Amino acid sequence: MSDTPATPRRRGAARTEELLRVTLDLAAEAGYAGLSIEAVGRRAGVGKHTIYRRWPSKAALLLDALSHVWTRDLDYRDTGDVRRDLREQFLRSGFALSSPPIGPIYRAVIAEAQADSVLRATLHERFLATVEQSTLDRITRAQHTGELTADANLEFAAEVLCGTLYYRSLLSTRPIDEAAIDGLLDMFMAAYGTTDQGLSGH
Repeated sequence: MSDTPATPRRRGAARTEELLRVTLDLAAEAGYAGLSIEAVGRRAGVGKHTIYRRWPSKAALLLDALSHVWTRDLDYRDTGDVRRDLREQFLRSGFALSSPPIGPIYRAVIAEAQADSVLRATLHERFLATVEQSTLDRITRAQHTGELTADANLEFAAEVLCGTLYYRSLLSTRPIDEAAIDGLLDMFMAAYGTTDQGLSGH
């Protein structure tokens, strides 16, 4: 009997996963402007009201889809070495920001958000804040284990770490490569690290 009430929840989670996947597929094909709730519904074989029960707008749906992929596939590992974990995640993130499906969709959303204050707020709430928070969580754990200085406020550091990657991806022709990531992490560890083990030569 204990399995009975869990079955609808499993179906609901599977349906949500399918809708997020379909959303990314359609956005990759048509871009943000060409995406619609109706098109997602047709591709997924559900009515638009099924989607609106989960998400209030196209922007919320798309940004949840991006966040879902990011947190599922690109969240931080925790090996006990904060520099190694940051480096590994930033390399994966840099590739994702430069490649489908995340890269082109994210750039399209950013462009739309410049003229749409609601979308801009949704972008921050549903995606950017999530990315920053996961970075802050990882470096805060490193602070608690003594890898980073105990009295440092790490919120701004998390914003700078993430912001550097997004700046390069969206506004610069420079790549998010190993040299850039090592340089960023060397500065971070020099400012906040408690030993020299985080430098790129280790």
